[in-house]
Amino acid sequence: MKKIALVTGASSGIGESVALLLQEKGFRVYGAARSIEKMENLKTKGISVIPLDITREESIVNCVDTILKTEGRIDVLINNAGYGSYGTVEEVPIEEARRQFEVNLFGLARLTQLVLPKMRENNFGKIVNVSSIGGKVYTPFGAWYHATKHALEGWSDSLRLEIKPFGIDVIIIEPGAIKTAWGSIASDHLKKTSGKGPYGSKVTQAAQKMMKMYSSNRLTKPEVIGQVILKAVTVRKPKSRYIKGFGAKPALLIRKWLGDKIYDRIIQKMM
Repeated sequence: MKKIALVTGASSGIGESVALLLQEKGFRVYGAARSIEKMENLKTKGISVIPLDITREESIVNCVDTILKTEGRIDVLINNAGYGSYGTVEEVPIEEARRQFEVNLFGLARLTQLVLPKMRENNFGKIVNVSSIGGKVYTPFGAWYHATKHALEGWSDSLRLEIKPFGIDVIIIEPGAIKTAWGSIASDHLKKTSGKGPYGSKVTQAAQKMMKMYSSNRLTKPEVIGQVILKAVTVRKPKSRYIKGFGAKPALLIRKWLGDKIYDRIIQKMM
């Protein structure tokens, strides 16, 4: 019997990659994103696409209900939808900060709540939360983004302990710098929010360095993270965390072993 997988943020990047890999592996895959038209590539490969606005309760409920009515269950949930809202703490509107949490944490949490009952009933499930090394480290001008990812790490750890007795695994993916549009979007948002204010000169420098880094060919391709997720949901005993991608392990080691003051100096110099 084919396993049923739901992948959010499936219109591009890591989400699109893992949806295609799961389909090739024999899963029955549903790709979800706000824009159906951006998932035509998935449709041509036999993947079912479904609209999902992770900030709207009605959309989240409709997404899960549609799959459950058709398939009767969801075996694998890949919580991949998310974005980076960059800007200074002083200048980012609180409404935007709330939206960052709605997308990166609360929407993901609500989706998980709706999927869990059937997983418990079947005594099986794999929930993959795509976090970031940004959930363990920090940078200037990314406070709200880092806050959501730090929160996701703790939330996932608690969830793992709660549902392990029901045969459900919670897996955290911590990518480094990935070759997607994420960096350019975050950089543009940073400049728009804080480029002309009291932090303008530092913000402009940071935005330029972000753009340069995310246009580099040294970054990890989304398919690499897709392969990591595929492995995590197909092995019998997955790890709690998978760290992969450009700069990921060095950044975490520096943060862990050198302490705040040295880490701060390194990051300030880089940015």
